[in-house]
Amino acid sequence: MIRLLISLIFLGGIAYGGWWLWENFPEAQNVVKEYINSGEFLTLEARYTPEQIMETNSKELLKDSSYTFLKPTTCFAPYFLLNIKYSKDDQQTGEGIILWSSEDGEMVINTSTWEKTHGFEDCINAKATKNDLKVINALAKKDAMNYEELLARLSVENEALDQWLTSCHQKQLIVQNKNYYRLHFQNPHLQVIPETRVHQWLVTKPYKGTNIRPRKYSESQIRHFAAAVFGKDFAIRKVTEVFLPIYEIKVKNPDNTVLSSYWNAITGKRVLEYSL
Repeated sequence: MIRLLISLIFLGGIAYGGWWLWENFPEAQNVVKEYINSGEFLTLEARYTPEQIMETNSKELLKDSSYTFLKPTTCFAPYFLLNIKYSKDDQQTGEGIILWSSEDGEMVINTSTWEKTHGFEDCINAKATKNDLKVINALAKKDAMNYEELLARLSVENEALDQWLTSCHQKQLIVQNKNYYRLHFQNPHLQVIPETRVHQWLVTKPYKGTNIRPRKYSESQIRHFAAAVFGKDFAIRKVTEVFLPIYEIKVKNPDNTVLSSYWNAITGKRVLEYSL
C-alpha cells in the first residue's frame, strides 16, 4: 500500500512537472511539436517574394557594385489566431478574429500595414491583473490623469484605487508625478477594439526543413491576458496557431562580412529581428 502511494505521488509529480514546463517554457512545446507535427502548418500567404523586395530596395541595400546579394532564406514567426466574440455596445455583439504574436506579446491591428499594439507585452510580463488593466485602460485615453479624475473614471472607493495604483507602481506599469499619473510605456498603443483587420489568406506548408521560430508566450498566457484586457463580455471560441513568413536578406560587403536584414513577406517592409 505504501509502495503504491509513493508511486502515485511520484507519477503525480512528473505530471505536474510536465504541465509546468509546458506552460512556462514555450521552447518545450516547440521540441514536442517537432516530433508530433510531421505534416503541415498554417501560414499567412506571402504577398511579396524575396526577389521583389531585393529589387525594390536594392539602392538601400547595395551601396555600390562591390556589394552583392546572397541567397535569401525564409523563417516563420509564430502567432495565435483567436476566433472571438465581444460586446460592441449594449445592443450589438461583434464577432471576428485576432492575430496575436506569441513572440512579442502584441496584437496585430491590421495585416495590410502590420500595425500592432504597444504595451501589451509589458503587461503580460508584469502579470497585470484585471484591476491593473482598468487603471491602464483609463490612462490610455489621456496623456495623464490626476487622482480625482481616476476616481471618477473608475467609479471606485479611495481604498480600492490606492491598492490598484500601488500594484501598477510595483509592476512599473505607471509613473506618478505629483498628483498626476501616466503610463510607463514609450508611445503606448493600447486603445484598440478586439479585432484584427485581416486581408490575407491562410495556406499550408510542410514542416520538414522549415525554419520555425520559437514561441516566447504560450497560448494560455495570451488567452488569460486577452480575457483580462477586453473585459467580461469577451469570449474566445477557438485558437489556431499560424505563422508569418519573414525573409532574411543577406548582403555580402566588400570586406567579406555579411549584413542581414529581415522583411515582412506580407507588407514587403523591413522589420526588426526581435520584433517580428
